[in-house]
Amino acid sequence: MNDVLQQLAEVLEQRKQQSADQSYVASLYAKGLDHILKKIGEEATETVIAAKDGDKDKIIYETADLWFHCMVMLADQGLGPEQVINELQRRFGLSGLEEKAQRGS
Repeated sequence: MNDVLQQLAEVLEQRKQQSADQSYVASLYAKGLDHILKKIGEEATETVIAAKDGDKDKIIYETADLWFHCMVMLADQGLGPEQVINELQRRFGLSGLEEKAQRGS
């Protein structure tokens, strides 16, 4: 599973070198962070609606769109999926209450 995220991260980095008229991702980068964040918001809303509707295929489709646009945001910020995975691994085994308590310190 991580292989797919890493492959996507590599493609997203390559798209930084393309012009906006050659690539959707390059056009997102060209429009800037605010536009990328707006896309994340739109995809998050569509994911919520799909979940409320209970359509499993649509939930998967919209979640993929949401993850994709989050990956674009990470790449825009010089980050990759490995940092997020490392954070999830750090949290593994902690209860949600313990994790929240650690944030305060």
